[in-house]
Amino acid sequence: MTSVEGKIVKDARDIIERLKPDQKVNYDKVLQQVMAEWQTQAQRPTILLHSCCAPCSTYSLEYLCHYADVTILFANSNIHPASEYERRKHVQQAFVDEFNKRTGANVGFIAGEYAPEKFNQMVVKKGLAAEFEGGKRCTACFQMRLDIVAQKAKDLDFDYFGSALTVSPHKNSQVINEVGLDMQKIYAVHYLPSDFKKNNGYKRSVDMCAEYDIYRQCYCGCVFAAKQQGVDLKEVTQAAKAYLSKKDHR
Repeated sequence: MTSVEGKIVKDARDIIERLKPDQKVNYDKVLQQVMAEWQTQAQRPTILLHSCCAPCSTYSLEYLCHYADVTILFANSNIHPASEYERRKHVQQAFVDEFNKRTGANVGFIAGEYAPEKFNQMVVKKGLAAEFEGGKRCTACFQMRLDIVAQKAKDLDFDYFGSALTVSPHKNSQVINEVGLDMQKIYAVHYLPSDFKKNNGYKRSVDMCAEYDIYRQCYCGCVFAAKQQGVDLKEVTQAAKAYLSKKDHR
């Protein structure tokens, strides 16, 4: 636990380090203990939450906004093609706006730099292009994006940074949390562990997508996984451009 300008900030590592060395970490319980400390201290921390897409941010925001002030950082240079990136960014911002309107929350939104060439060069340089979804390429992608979020959280004086990615049953929350905790060591800003898919979190995210009429994409984002999965990228591009054109004429 550390003090930042008079505010007590609970360090999740204090909880994790008390576990047995061979014990698998339940990051959902770690999050609950951290939030319990916030309530004990009568504090409402600030969180910079990485989101890859609106669907992943749904339940994550609904849950966290009861206890903290949250800002979404949309930093996803892995997304291909560019039109799909723009579509997902717009859908994300539109959801944040509508969520605030419906709930009275004050969630912020920041769009990070879109630099797909950096992501693609990283994948090729590390020899990860042929990796399957969920393998080393995904880990490198988590590292790249959480590095950006941690640095931004440090620069903007957020109490915590975290990721909405853990709401997905298709992503390894253990790996995501380990990467986040590693970034905490580099940037000296607190990482907020999570496993948002627990406690029916994923189901709730699906329900919220229906409630808010949110676009749910058919692939995670990168060109490498899309090709492996047989995604028709021409069709994705056409659909994204049609959406963006319709948006511009509203």
